[in-house]
Amino acid sequence: MKSASGTDTALEAALDRARQGVRLSAEEGLAVLRDCDLFLLGELASGVRRRLHPEPVVTFVIDRNINYTNVCTTGCQFCAFYRDRTDPDAYVLPWERISSKISELVAAGGTQILLQGGHNPALRIEYFEDLFRRIKSEFPVHLHALSPSEISYIAKISRLDIDATLARLKEAGLDSIPGGGAEILSDRVREIISPRKISSDEWIGVMRKAHLAGIPSSATMMFGSVETDEDIALHLTRLRALQDETGGFTAFIPWSYQPVSGSLDCGEATAIDYLRIVAFSRLYLDNVPNVQASWVTQGPKIGQVALFFGVNDMGGTMMEENVVSAAGTSHQMTIDGMIDIIREAGFMPCQRNTLYEIIRRY
Repeated sequence: MKSASGTDTALEAALDRARQGVRLSAEEGLAVLRDCDLFLLGELASGVRRRLHPEPVVTFVIDRNINYTNVCTTGCQFCAFYRDRTDPDAYVLPWERISSKISELVAAGGTQILLQGGHNPALRIEYFEDLFRRIKSEFPVHLHALSPSEISYIAKISRLDIDATLARLKEAGLDSIPGGGAEILSDRVREIISPRKISSDEWIGVMRKAHLAGIPSSATMMFGSVETDEDIALHLTRLRALQDETGGFTAFIPWSYQPVSGSLDCGEATAIDYLRIVAFSRLYLDNVPNVQASWVTQGPKIGQVALFFGVNDMGGTMMEENVVSAAGTSHQMTIDGMIDIIREAGFMPCQRNTLYEIIRRY
């Protein structure tokens, strides 16, 4: 229904609720996502950020992304990183390489290791237990490791249930779980882009069990492939419902699909698309405390702009990144560069740990 001015009255009602800080329904959210003016959406999202984080602080973590293997059996349509185990450039990193990488991180003042790889049938749970124990015994780092899809695969090939797998990984040193492998939590989309990965229900199920076991996690969304606005609303609604139940998500990170030659038949999401999604996510996910910029896919300058569209965290300095760069997108950021970008935007840069506790103010 349209008002006399031609404005959709459903959108007007949704925006009024958003201004009052009232939770949007899925239908209201869809109206806002589709039709709200970008700058108004940014203004509303910034209001949510100020309500949740009254101080003009923007955080970041000094971390390193270590891909322990590139062997993966899922063959996702959007991924240029994975290799078959018979490929000449397939690898499993030896301990010496992993140890050297962590040593460099610690020397730079880093606190977090983001450890992810693929669905490698040669790596059962004993491999990860040994690796985690060695890391934790030698280095003072937070181990942010293994997406739900990886955990599900490890459980399957190790003939364990998810609860036992999580308990053993936690005992060995797993501190938290990254939100990778979510893509879009719509099985219609997953059947196109990642048909051999776990279903949306299974992804939610692993996260639920992890949260209930005292293992916090982040959550992600990859947009810009074959999903619709309805799929995006469904994804965020499912995350919000699980957060209501467990409170285990520390942050949400939306990132755009990076086109790979010969894979999905779709265009490339623009910076405008990204800012709309990140602002809408901040507005809609009223129970997730932090929203992180994806400067790795968008570049540092768009990451800086995102600070005015609801973002309160710039993520990691990423001493190393291999998955996105395999698709041809490569952005780098030094610690000083991170501090400068935050300051230039008028915010106070603060180093945090994985649990969003501030370590240092600059």
